[in-house]
Amino acid sequence: MRKTFVSQASASMQQYAQRDKLEYWFAVPHERTDHLYSFFIQWSPSIYAEEIGESSREPGFVVVKRNEDPESSEGSTNDSTTRLWEITTREDVNSKQTTSIKTDLEPEAFRPNLSDPSQLLQVDQIEKLTKHLPPRTIGYPWTLVYSTSKHGMSLKTLYRTMLGLDTPVLLVIKDSDSQVFGALASDPFKISDCFYGTGETFLFTFCPEFQVFKWTGDNMFFIKGDMDALAFGGGGGEFALWLDGDLYHGRSHSCKTFGNSTLSKKEDFIVQDIEIWAFE
Repeated sequence: MRKTFVSQASASMQQYAQRDKLEYWFAVPHERTDHLYSFFIQWSPSIYAEEIGESSREPGFVVVKRNEDPESSEGSTNDSTTRLWEITTREDVNSKQTTSIKTDLEPEAFRPNLSDPSQLLQVDQIEKLTKHLPPRTIGYPWTLVYSTSKHGMSLKTLYRTMLGLDTPVLLVIKDSDSQVFGALASDPFKISDCFYGTGETFLFTFCPEFQVFKWTGDNMFFIKGDMDALAFGGGGGEFALWLDGDLYHGRSHSCKTFGNSTLSKKEDFIVQDIEIWAFE
């Protein structure tokens, strides 16, 4: 497969640039071509979305028909050609395009390859989570790097499995009430003197229905790790999600970082299982 990047210049400039244009060649496994095509459609709809209809070529304005009003039309000589124009933003148009694209791509395009079957997430839950993952994870398979069923319940072991990773990681928790919730961390978990991470980090819960809590911008308390606990979010003296060093006791509370509600049924919960997925 070949993807070529060419400057959008005049015809003469394009001919001149043709000599030195950059070409990038890469091989894509056959089973991943649908995911790659989905990525191109989502991020370059004007180039690749030839099969999704005319929505990808909508103009930046909308024609609004004038209301028929006999009294207002008196004395007007060109009412038949009069039009009112409603100006809309590029973001509005792009939002419509994205909605159309996602509708055409669901659900297969949001069903990633997993290195191992998940014991905690159902197929429909995986699809829902995939739609909220950072763009840099798109097209990568989910690799199970830590599981309490394989590695035991130890925060130290969890940190060791993170060594060498350079990818966001998805933490999935199932508690003793059989509720599933967790967090997408922008960086692998590690011992840190202070909070780390970026605004890509978010929380999620399927208790009782699917909800995602993105960064509010209120503070930068994303992730904090030490030998005795792993925590997400902060502000007001409470963590959004907290796990002890044995990965046995946990706590969830609303916080300013994510503007979240309690992820579990009860603020204090007992961990039943944990899975951590990387994207590589």
